Amino acid sequence: MSKTIIATEAAPQAIGPYSQAVKCGDTLYISGQIPLEPQSMQMVEGIEAQTRQAFANLRAILAAADMGFADVVKLNIYLTDLAHFALVNGVMEELFARPYPARAAIGVASLPRGALVEVDAIAVAAR
Repeated sequence: MSKTIIATEAAPQAIGPYSQAVKCGDTLYISGQIPLEPQSMQMVEGIEAQTRQAFANLRAILAAADMGFADVVKLNIYLTDLAHFALVNGVMEELFARPYPARAAIGVASLPRGALVEVDAIAVAAR
């Protein structure tokens, strides 16, 4: 099976030894996206802005692979405070249509660069 690296300037560049995403066949594996603004590589402020930016980064990587939120089959959302769970649900309801992808919401002690939220995803191209 072929493996293709997906990279876009419309999402933050990797801040370590990893790719933004890797496509194997019809499946896209997207690395965790923290809420960095792609051009400045600076963190946006506040949990709602951070959640929206993390999903915007995810959307940009999906677009670079000719995919969209409708192709996402699995999300992992990491939160430093699970009290933000309802807010994240609200943002997801705006961005995703039913049927929603499978998802895990995981409480963590900390995230890279002090982020409040991080999102990774697996997407499968519709045939």
